[in-house]
Amino acid sequence: MTQNEKTIPVVIVGGGQAGLSMSWYLCREGVEHVVFEAKTACHAWEDERWDNFCLVTPNWQCALPGHPYQGKDPHGFMVKEEILEYVKGFVNSFSAPLHENTAVTSITRHENGGYRVVAGGAVWHAQHVVVASGAYQDAVIPGYASAIDPAIVQVHSQDYRNAGQLPDGAVLVVGSGQSGAQIVEDLFLENRKVHLCVGSAPRVSRFYRGRDVVDWLADMHFYELTVDNHPLRDGARDKTNHYVTGRNGGHDLDLRLFANKGVGLHGTLDTIRDEIAHFLPDLAENLDDADKTNADIKQSIDEYIAREGISAPTEAPYVPVWQPEAQNAPLDLKAAGITSIVWCIGFRPDYHWIDVPVFNGANKPVWHRGVTDAPGFYFLGLPWLHTWGSGRFSGVSQDAAWLAGQITGKDVPVA
Repeated sequence: MTQNEKTIPVVIVGGGQAGLSMSWYLCREGVEHVVFEAKTACHAWEDERWDNFCLVTPNWQCALPGHPYQGKDPHGFMVKEEILEYVKGFVNSFSAPLHENTAVTSITRHENGGYRVVAGGAVWHAQHVVVASGAYQDAVIPGYASAIDPAIVQVHSQDYRNAGQLPDGAVLVVGSGQSGAQIVEDLFLENRKVHLCVGSAPRVSRFYRGRDVVDWLADMHFYELTVDNHPLRDGARDKTNHYVTGRNGGHDLDLRLFANKGVGLHGTLDTIRDEIAHFLPDLAENLDDADKTNADIKQSIDEYIAREGISAPTEAPYVPVWQPEAQNAPLDLKAAGITSIVWCIGFRPDYHWIDVPVFNGANKPVWHRGVTDAPGFYFLGLPWLHTWGSGRFSGVSQDAAWLAGQITGKDVPVA
């Protein structure tokens, strides 16, 4: 072993909420380890969220290990500055062996067992590796975007900050998941003309029958449902998150209501050629499907209330406030005054630096509760790793405790 090579029991890749949750448990259990973070511990919250970003889940669900939310508004929704304060408070709550600005560039199996990890110009040999780098490394922008007139400014949702960042004129937002729907509202509240390409994302009401829907679902034990018991099984990981907002105390995001107020709604974007946007004929279907999902959630709450004999105010069924007329008429971007496009069509993971047989034919990692078939190799912080909260403040602590138990060979209680 050369001078530039070191041996350590555990290497954690990623110093965000997942990797640091793992570190917290290993520190408590006295397990020597190191955490490598390519940027800084809070960079995703600080550098990849818009100015008016806020949580869409209530503050009481923030439960990082040893660091539950202790503010004055458990049923409120932290804004960006408060989220940063919360995460930085967690980082400062213990002495993690964190190496920031240190990217892991290679992980391979070691010939003598364990793994060889190259990070920051040094080589580390570890018996255990926890990949907690997340599922959102590469922003998705379609290939045809490069052929769009450069006079039309294009940004991805991770680079969007506020309406003033974009040139004067109308904005085309592509994608109606959580980010897209919230960015549409952000632009609309700044009196910008907005067009939205509506995809298949479902929606959910913020409040129903006197309570936040999240509170009802928590009482119904939805957040304890594991992916093994989910009706979709592994397919749950591919579902787009429901759009809703916590802005200004929280409210529904009803795209039909936006349309009534002047937002242009279109179907799924098919392509843009010669500055003409072409859409699939699915706008009515996508809006109806989103409303059906919301109605199904409400029905499940109704059934729970009836079953448990709970006294709760009644609420009239939702009535659509707008219906589309044209299904897929093309949109001339320049004639519509569109000067910018915000791409809100997600991310894809990047695992090119991992040379370990833990991927399927689609190059997706395969695990059960974060444990792969490669001995000592784990994933953490991914959507539905085990439950709905696995990739969030609410559930990552439980997953980290479980993996700490796999590493130490003993039961590790959840903090």
